[in-house]
Amino acid sequence: SRIHAIDPTIERSDKKVEEIIEELKLREMSGYQFEGADGSFDLIIRRKLGLMPTFFHLDYFKILGEQPMLSSEYPSSAVMKVRVGSETEITAAEGNGPVNALDLALRKALMRFYPKLSEMRLTDFKVRVLESDATTAATVRVLIESSDGRNRWSTIGVSPDVIGASFIALRDSVEYKLMLDDLAKK
Repeated sequence: SRIHAIDPTIERSDKKVEEIIEELKLREMSGYQFEGADGSFDLIIRRKLGLMPTFFHLDYFKILGEQPMLSSEYPSSAVMKVRVGSETEITAAEGNGPVNALDLALRKALMRFYPKLSEMRLTDFKVRVLESDATTAATVRVLIESSDGRNRWSTIGVSPDVIGASFIALRDSVEYKLMLDDLAKK
């Protein structure tokens, strides 16, 4: 199993295994699908096992969009504030859409702490609107595929809005890259 691959010493009867399975079930009920999101799946396991360092905290982000698009090459901007340890970084980036701007701003904010993030690229981005009924709002599922030239991974985000779902998947993607680099050092 994936849990055993991450921690070969864990026993099936361990309470943490039950907690991981419960977390995965809860997420799947809210729209997550882990078949194509190996990165997010591994991060959940690592977090529950206490094997995932806290690389950064997001204080906030803001998205600005230019409508109608005048002749701007970059119609969206993102402003972001993150903390790494006791240090704070506030940055902004322009992109060809809100998700591109968010991706660029997040990596730019973290670059001085984690220079290897410059190797990372988003290679695919998929959005799916999940069915809703008359009493509930639609939910959006975003799947992001990323690469650093050596590794490829996929992450997922689910939220009532596309920006929220995108940021969850982006954050997981960046954290997965940082986790890979951290493991490579050990």
